[in-house]
Amino acid sequence: MKRHIRQLAHILFLSAALTSCGKLELNPLDQISTATFWKSKSDFDKALTANYASMQADPWAVELPVWGCFTDDGFAQHNSGSAREIVSGSISPSTGGYVSWIYGESYKAIARVNLFLQQLEGYKNADITDTDRKQYEAEVRFLRGFYYFQLWHLYGDVPLVLEPLTLETQRQPKVPAADILAQIVRDLDFAAATLKDVPYFQNAGHATATSAKALKMRVLLYGAYGETGVADAAIMKQVSDLGKQVKVQYSLSPKFEDIFRDAGQKNNPEIIYSTNFLAPNNTRPWDMYYGDWLVVSPLQNFVDAFECTDGLPYGISPLTDKANPFKNRDTRLAKTVFRDHPDFGDGKVHTPSNSRPTGYGVMKFLVPENIPYGFSTLSQQNAVVLRLGDVLLMYAEAENEVSGPTADVLKAINDVRARSGQPALPAGLTKDQLRERIRQERRIELAFEGLRYYDLKRWRIAGKVLNNVKDSFVPYKFEDKFYQWPIPQPEIDKSGGVLLQNKNY
Repeated sequence: MKRHIRQLAHILFLSAALTSCGKLELNPLDQISTATFWKSKSDFDKALTANYASMQADPWAVELPVWGCFTDDGFAQHNSGSAREIVSGSISPSTGGYVSWIYGESYKAIARVNLFLQQLEGYKNADITDTDRKQYEAEVRFLRGFYYFQLWHLYGDVPLVLEPLTLETQRQPKVPAADILAQIVRDLDFAAATLKDVPYFQNAGHATATSAKALKMRVLLYGAYGETGVADAAIMKQVSDLGKQVKVQYSLSPKFEDIFRDAGQKNNPEIIYSTNFLAPNNTRPWDMYYGDWLVVSPLQNFVDAFECTDGLPYGISPLTDKANPFKNRDTRLAKTVFRDHPDFGDGKVHTPSNSRPTGYGVMKFLVPENIPYGFSTLSQQNAVVLRLGDVLLMYAEAENEVSGPTADVLKAINDVRARSGQPALPAGLTKDQLRERIRQERRIELAFEGLRYYDLKRWRIAGKVLNNVKDSFVPYKFEDKFYQWPIPQPEIDKSGGVLLQNKNY
């Protein structure tokens, strides 16, 4: 499924484009068109691959760590994703980077899904069975649920498009965010009920029922806190129930680093869904970006957030060694961050060509066998979207809100901690105290996996946290209106007045 996925991604784009050219009597004979494609099950297999390829877009794959630069965790010295504008409060309808990109690319990906579903509905040949048909639909609806989740949690009210658009229907108004959420849940529920009920690592890169359930957990957690930051117990109960169903099919990877290096990702028992790559034709510059260019530079406050090996905070623990700050620390620190340059031991060292503004770089996604890192490096690490470590912490968070600090909640978080050799949390924590420990554990365990910005916003503490960042090279400013990004101005302009801008922009 992974081979040639980038080339196959163009199939649906070309099909959609040519569909709109109804007045042309002849299609170019050297190009794919809807008249010559969609003729066999093989064509639908290729189109399905093209739909999965939409997930390879940089902000959902190789640039997942950049999302950490919108938070208190990192600094983007090259301004990837317009991180400087975002953290400094210069977000407007004209802001580029992710503010405009996520909106446009999400709808492009949704258009591919909708075209696929339209063609599938009209296809009557016997080589696609009813079982095949349901499986196809479930896989692309899982993907559509992911894209609408991006739109919903970043922009709020957006257009809801469920079929291919025409010249007559291309201008779509926004619908309430609640309607978008309802559609996300419908898509994910259909996927969860229809996809194969096997672990992801046994399904050749295709989404499974547990992939859909884990994504639904993430969606519901964002909605559970509303605009108050207080969790809705009924929604949290749904998250907890889903977590129980998902976690039984997976186990934590014995080695933390194996989750992120291609050699350890194959059949990894922790990965619940990933976006896949394969050298030499389908790679992304993971090693060059983070090991050579230092696209993301961890901030000092983030490095200081890792505990010492006795479970006490750095600076408070008697094991604190200011002269050797990586000594006696949670082992995830050295597996997440490097000082000055990546050094894997045994002579596997790379000296970055770019500056080290904070003195640190991101180690987490680097592969030692790919040294030296540069333009010729063929990095084929998969982008991990969902994994058991996240599910256990989502489950612990939800169950703590429902039932308090039960033994089951503590086991979930302590299992995650135990992998890195950290001691179990102390007994006697209150519900409020455990909530803070779970949030801290998410910051450490899931660092630079694209989730910190999402977490701060759903907990409604983004202003409190981000406006207190003092160790970056950009002054931070978060306003309440930034809980929703503006609709990109070009989308407003071309809508002819149909699409309205978000409030306060």
